[in-house]
Amino acid sequence: MSSFEINTDRSELDVPLIYRFLSEQSSWAVGISRAIVDRAIENSLCFGGYVDGRQVAFARVVTDFATFGNLVDMFVIPEYRGRGFAEELLEAVMNHPSLQGLRRFTLATGDCHGLYEKFGFAPPQRPETLMERYFPNIYVS
Repeated sequence: MSSFEINTDRSELDVPLIYRFLSEQSSWAVGISRAIVDRAIENSLCFGGYVDGRQVAFARVVTDFATFGNLVDMFVIPEYRGRGFAEELLEAVMNHPSLQGLRRFTLATGDCHGLYEKFGFAPPQRPETLMERYFPNIYVS
């Protein structure tokens, strides 16, 4: 049986795979350029999930490592879904030493609320205090 391994070593990331998934298959970043993916990875705490040395999952956290974190771009490639890898990946993210004690940890999801609720995520307690600038189709020409 293959084991699922997770680490934060950027040098092991399969960036072409991450780029292909985000730009072609994600529901949130279709059309994103490779240059933007590269810059996002460079400026985030990234988690790669691997089976037999092949990357099959990814997540990144945008954070100041002190007060705030935002989980983004989390995915498991389709042929590896349904094996619990998303939950294992999220557990690794939430247990990472550099992400402990954050005052606020956020994410946006359209369809995985149940997964994130298992780790304490909930709708904002004070949604009236939150604002955003959101450009959902920014990468589509």
